[in-house]
Amino acid sequence: MLASKTLEIVCRLVLTGILLTLSTALFAETKHYSVTAPDGVTIAVQETGNADGHPVIFLHGLFGSHLNWEAQVSRPELQHYRLITYDLRGHGLSSKPSSAEAYSDGRRWADDLAAVIEALDVHDPVLVGWSLGAAVITNYLAAYGDDKIAGAMYVGGVIELHPDQIASHPEVYRDLSSPDLRTRLDAERSFLSLCFEIQPDIVTFQRLLANAALASPEMQTAVPSMTISAAEGLGAARKPILLLYGARDALVRPEPSIARAVALNSLIRSTLYAESGHAPFLEEADRFNLDLAAFVDAVTQL
Repeated sequence: MLASKTLEIVCRLVLTGILLTLSTALFAETKHYSVTAPDGVTIAVQETGNADGHPVIFLHGLFGSHLNWEAQVSRPELQHYRLITYDLRGHGLSSKPSSAEAYSDGRRWADDLAAVIEALDVHDPVLVGWSLGAAVITNYLAAYGDDKIAGAMYVGGVIELHPDQIASHPEVYRDLSSPDLRTRLDAERSFLSLCFEIQPDIVTFQRLLANAALASPEMQTAVPSMTISAAEGLGAARKPILLLYGARDALVRPEPSIARAVALNSLIRSTLYAESGHAPFLEEADRFNLDLAAFVDAVTQL
């Protein structure tokens, strides 16, 4: 009996050791980098996953940071990819220049992405851009072409800052530029609530709200006038591009956005999540991660 009990304990210890080893291998430690953009802005970059896996670069949206992508970079189904996130200029831990031109000039956001790709020696990445992040990808395509990427996924993506594509919330957008701190913070909370049809848990929402509070006031004021070179970017792209929207998006109108993108480039494909709002990668994370993995695998086999 004693020998049997001892054997059971030893087996449990061995199994625990195996699980710990697998867990360590599966979830790589996050690496942090600082990349300098051509205009001197410092970009905070993070990397996890398999360093030898195919690279995926995630670009968050307005008022976000790399923390937006925790449901992707922390999930086991994506750990075999090289997972790279970064904080857009004016957001998170990246520099926050005070000039309006630093945000209204879309080429500068494109240059940030190009600098990240070069500094981390990334080859043929799949770009995943949420909302404003999709507009950054478009400007990157316009400035640098698509020779150095494998494909792109736009999630709730801003195609153009046109009234027919962007839902009207005049009070919210007005107050986001308010000099009064309480007014601006309340507007950020309202904006964040509009991101979700399926609301996140309270801890996640509070973290995302803190994300928004870190955003540069100068960026908030200038970004509505950001230039987006849609015709030169999306229109000229030949690598696979998938548009993914939540059908209940309260910020970006899916149908006219998809129609405009396809009018620019008939090769573009799209899909709708019927139950999601503006953030399907959080609202239906399990489904999104499977779809992302399928897209990455498909475009990297071309």
